[in-house]
Amino acid sequence: MRFQRRLVPRASIDMTPLIDVIMMITIFFMITTTFRTAPGISLSLPGSSTAQPVPLGEIRIVAVSSDEIYVDGERVDLLGLEAAVAQAAIIHRAGTADAPIRAILEAPSVAEYQLVVSAMDALRRNGIDSVGLATSTAQGGTATNPASVKPGAGTP
Repeated sequence: MRFQRRLVPRASIDMTPLIDVIMMITIFFMITTTFRTAPGISLSLPGSSTAQPVPLGEIRIVAVSSDEIYVDGERVDLLGLEAAVAQAAIIHRAGTADAPIRAILEAPSVAEYQLVVSAMDALRRNGIDSVGLATSTAQGGTATNPASVKPGAGTP
């Protein structure tokens, strides 16, 4: 009697090594991926030996030029500054009914003096009298001057 050999290859795919490789690739990409951060503005702040860290929660104004002013991260120009400050004041007053609103004003050390004064005027016209001027510390960090600018300070 003659037996016939059947050499039929089994057609099956082992999924375990495939899953292992996919998992290793996923972990590799999770570790090596750099997440995109929000773009910031690089400013060269003036130095101060009495600077202190800034507490969060105030309206933050960054005045780069008359065409580039940021109010709480929103870009406006000098003409739209007062409306943006008014909108930010409304938002901040909703969270703190009785507390006075503080503002932090940042500008590069080479900024035009009129730009800083215009930003302070826009704040005062919206009822924000406590304005801190941001400076850099001796170590290079950002802080504000502990003595906030009061209305009428420095004017004859």
